[in-house]
Amino acid sequence: MTNDEMKLNTPQPLKIVEIRQENATNKTFVLDGALDAQPGQFVMAWLPGWPDKPFSLAHANPLSVTIAAVGPLSQTLHGLAVGDSIWLRGPLGHGYRLTGQPGDHLLLIGGGYGVAPLRYLAEVALARGYRVSVIVGARRAQDLLLVSAFEALGVATWVTTEDGSAGLKGLVTDAIAPALAGSAGRPALICTCGPTGMLRAVAAVGAAENIPVQVSWEAHMRCGIGLCGSCEVGAGWLTCLDGPVFPFDPEQVAPAASVI
Repeated sequence: MTNDEMKLNTPQPLKIVEIRQENATNKTFVLDGALDAQPGQFVMAWLPGWPDKPFSLAHANPLSVTIAAVGPLSQTLHGLAVGDSIWLRGPLGHGYRLTGQPGDHLLLIGGGYGVAPLRYLAEVALARGYRVSVIVGARRAQDLLLVSAFEALGVATWVTTEDGSAGLKGLVTDAIAPALAGSAGRPALICTCGPTGMLRAVAAVGAAENIPVQVSWEAHMRCGIGLCGSCEVGAGWLTCLDGPVFPFDPEQVAPAASVI
C-alpha cells in the first residue's frame, strides 16, 4: 500500500498481524503494511461505526501503532485480535527533524503514552549515527512504557515515576540534569512527547540550557488534514498541518512563530 493510497479521504483497511501488550493500558498493533513516514507523524484510525482518531506512528515498516485504552474507540481497538482489520489514512503532519550531524547526542523525553513514537525516533537516529539517550516517565511503575525496548537498543535510559515505585521519584524534568551529566555528554537536541504541561516544562529547561527542543503537541483532531480547525492552538496554528512536532518557545501559549 502506497502513501498516496493511505492519504485518500477514505481510510484503507490493514490486517493486524501481531499484538503486543506493552503495559496494563497500552497495546502495539503491528499491521500488514508499510509507510514512507518520519517519526512523529501520525495516522487517522477508523473502525466501522466510529469517528476516526489520530495515533502516532510507533513504526513505519512494519506499520505499527501503540494505543492506550483511554476512550471508547481505543478500548474497542483493544478488543481486536490478530486477523482483524483497522482502517488507516496517512502519514499526516510533520515529524521530528534531526538537526546537527552524526555523532551528536540526541536526548528523548517521553511521558505516559507519549513515549510511543520515541522508540521509532531512536531507531532512526541510531541508524544515522547519532548517540541517543532517553528519559521515560510515568505515574507508577506499571504505567511505564517501552523501557525494555529502549534498553534493547543499547541507549542510556533514565526512568522516573511520580510515586517512586521505579527509578527516580519525580517528574521527567528531574532526570534531565543526570542525563546532561551522563557519558553521552550535552545533547545537541531534545525531542519530547507527552502531556502539555510536561512539554512546557521540558521546553523551559531547554531554553535555560540553550538546547533546541522539538515537541509533539497534543490537540483534539477530527479531520487530520486542516479542514475542521478543531486542532487549532494559539492564533491560526493547526496541529495536524503545522505539527504535530514543533520547535517550541516556552514563553508562548502556542508553538514558536518561527517554526514555519
